[in-house]
Amino acid sequence: MNQELQSQFEEFEKPSIIRRKLLPWWIKTFCWIFMLMGALGLASLIGNVFTENINLSLYGFSSNTAYSGVGVFIIATMAFKGFAAYSLWFEKANAITIAKIDAIVGIAICIVSMFIIPFTTGDGHISLRLEILLLIPYYIKINKIEYEWDNLETI
Repeated sequence: MNQELQSQFEEFEKPSIIRRKLLPWWIKTFCWIFMLMGALGLASLIGNVFTENINLSLYGFSSNTAYSGVGVFIIATMAFKGFAAYSLWFEKANAITIAKIDAIVGIAICIVSMFIIPFTTGDGHISLRLEILLLIPYYIKINKIEYEWDNLETI
């Protein structure tokens, strides 16, 4: 009888494996930054009701109001980055897929803001977006830990 009870409760004695330990310190830091940024981006929708100007800027795009095409685009991007950071921090099963999409979308937006926007606005000055220098290593690191992340059993 004792052995039957012991086998029933064995699953509760498994050591908890923390996926977060697979993330390097700089991704953990950016997780908190982007969770905060996502929340503040969504809060700017409410804040723009009470104030005239809400200055938003991300990846070379900027807007003075949350209720414009560019403003909504920036807030949606901030919210998605916040969701990706939340998924990584709280070790969601699909976090790696979301983080990879986040990195690819971020790189694409940076490329558009570096090479297409300068010529459509008439400015013609190409500026290097420093964000891309962090997005590429972010994608590479997320890609490296994907197998281990997906194959860990958590309680």
